[in-house]
Amino acid sequence: MIRLPAELEQRLEKTFPRIREREQFVADAVTDALESAPGPMEDMPASVGGTLHLFSDGGSRGNPGQAAIGYIIEDPAHGEILKQHGECIGVETNNIAEYRALIEGLKAALDFRPNRLVCHLDSELVVKQVAGEYRVKMPTLQPLVDEVRQLSMEFPDIIFKHIPRSDNYRADALVNKVLDEQEHGRRKATPNVPPQPPQRSMFGGY
Repeated sequence: MIRLPAELEQRLEKTFPRIREREQFVADAVTDALESAPGPMEDMPASVGGTLHLFSDGGSRGNPGQAAIGYIIEDPAHGEILKQHGECIGVETNNIAEYRALIEGLKAALDFRPNRLVCHLDSELVVKQVAGEYRVKMPTLQPLVDEVRQLSMEFPDIIFKHIPRSDNYRADALVNKVLDEQEHGRRKATPNVPPQPPQRSMFGGY
């Protein structure tokens, strides 16, 4: 029999005078709780804590055009990549792709519960808009800026850093990989269509 607090034991005795009935009730309650509980803990990302680095990038072939995002979450203390992801997001502008990449990267980083997150982006526009140094002129970007700021509040400490494109080559490679795969699929369906390189914005990002 599971040991319960004295108050619960007393309430159970009043409700179920017989020991066997009490034991059966507790067993049924535990079984129901286990069946409705989340999956095994080993399926969840390990809580890393410490400082993690997030590298994110987004780009489109055409502006707007077919777009993709990529991000990498790295544990610098162990030189380990905890997660990396790239995916197509449909037809979007370059700047929206940059924001979407950052947002998805922040959501993924939350699972590892770092004490500090350093976000590396090669889009100066995104970094300065999030910091409030640049005014958000495009109405379509404001909800994305707001979402980044809201997600940022979930981290004990967070920093956004603008880095050269050459230092963000791994996230950039993820973007190009998924765009190349999508372009390859389209060329199979429509022959003789040459691939287009991702467009870069004047602020250094796609």
